[in-house]
Amino acid sequence: MDLTPAPFFTDVHPGPEGGAAHWAVTSDGKRIRVGAWPLAGAKGTVLLFPGRTEYIEKYGVVAHDLAKRGLATFAIDWRGQGLADRLLPDPLVGHVDTFQDYQKDVAAMMRAARALGLPRPFFLLAHSMGGCIGLRAVMEGLPVQSAAFTGPMWGIYIKPHLRFVAGALANLMPKFGKGHMLPPGSTTEPYVRAAPFEDNMLTTDAQMYDMMRDQLAAHPELALGGPSYVWLREAFAETEHLAGRAAPNLPAVAWLGSNERIVSTPPIHARMESWKGGRLEIIPGAEHEVLMESEALRNPILDGIQKVFLATVTA
Repeated sequence: MDLTPAPFFTDVHPGPEGGAAHWAVTSDGKRIRVGAWPLAGAKGTVLLFPGRTEYIEKYGVVAHDLAKRGLATFAIDWRGQGLADRLLPDPLVGHVDTFQDYQKDVAAMMRAARALGLPRPFFLLAHSMGGCIGLRAVMEGLPVQSAAFTGPMWGIYIKPHLRFVAGALANLMPKFGKGHMLPPGSTTEPYVRAAPFEDNMLTTDAQMYDMMRDQLAAHPELALGGPSYVWLREAFAETEHLAGRAAPNLPAVAWLGSNERIVSTPPIHARMESWKGGRLEIIPGAEHEVLMESEALRNPILDGIQKVFLATVTA
């Protein structure tokens, strides 16, 4: 597999030294970006599946934390976000034709991991939408030793009185040629630009919130706004499909902030209760992005990730 160098921004809140990004091409011809933070003597490589709107550089701080715990990190820009190919004329609208297309991105990522000779074994760390993509991937044989999820999108949170309308619009608007449009209440403005830090739904840590804002200010090409109707329709369909499938035979742990307001929490509880060898940890006071919280909240999670990952190496 030929991998060509891709832009990799290290001017704002960089990850560990030695990181690099590459372009990879999927089986359906989409160009995605993958980024590696190698580590001499690593005990394995964490495959990091970001959430919707996210990009590789946002996880530099997490790569630092994982390196301290003996793990290399390999992250991805999904199609439609980061520096990967955008899928609509308006690049700020989040979109995917079908959620199964993300599995083509996973396959390209794995080909790149092998081409780069990243140290094995592999482990999965998946956040939010990446948790949805990652759940299907492990169900379908992703070659990882164990999996960790943070705020996984195994259900879409919508206020009860809006659920019927949201579902109806997500199915109807594409039929009228409007599937590329944003649902009511969504904008092309990235959340961290539009929402003040006070009572934001991502993190209680002001420095982390500033980091997200600083990166988008320096590199606006990384920005992404709300999702299209098609994305919403496909997300509903994918989460419903996955809910009907049994968990894989794989050690797994999920972390969830007690103040989670972005993904639906009952499906997370249900999934982890039924996952043999899996468990759910609630982080008191945390918001959606538990790995972007303060060190006091973040470090126990990272220690737990290290424990579940490396237990499979030494077992």
